Amino acid sequence: MFKGFRSFLLRGNVVDLAVGIVVGAAFTAVVTGFVTAFLTPLIGVATGAVGDYSKRSFEVGGTSFPYGAFLNALISFVLIAAVIYFAVVLPVGKLQQRFEPVKDVPVPKADCPDCLSSVPAAAVRCAHCTSELAGRPGFPVQALSTR
Repeated sequence: MFKGFRSFLLRGNVVDLAVGIVVGAAFTAVVTGFVTAFLTPLIGVATGAVGDYSKRSFEVGGTSFPYGAFLNALISFVLIAAVIYFAVVLPVGKLQQRFEPVKDVPVPKADCPDCLSSVPAAAVRCAHCTSELAGRPGFPVQALSTR
């Protein structure tokens, strides 16, 4: 009973996921701290607010709406998303493209009128029976080269 559970926990994907979540949480704390310490005061300076902009709010009918905290969270989200995209998604995508095999582009085919073998439509001669194909139905007319 515990052997299966242990093998599940030690499987590579579960361990990688756990490490990713812990690193992501730590990274989120760093970005949130950066936004709170540097960007929020800059927004306050730009808008003329004095003090901690994240504490700003307005009241409607006796209810307080803390829009500064929302802006803090929004800026943190945009920064985290940008860093993940530019530091993780783009490099991994480029790495996958580099190691992915090149896919062959499908070549249009036509049947040879003499042997009925499938040959490329741009062929001048049939690879199977060597008959001339240029100018025949389904094959383009090739200009004769003069040597």
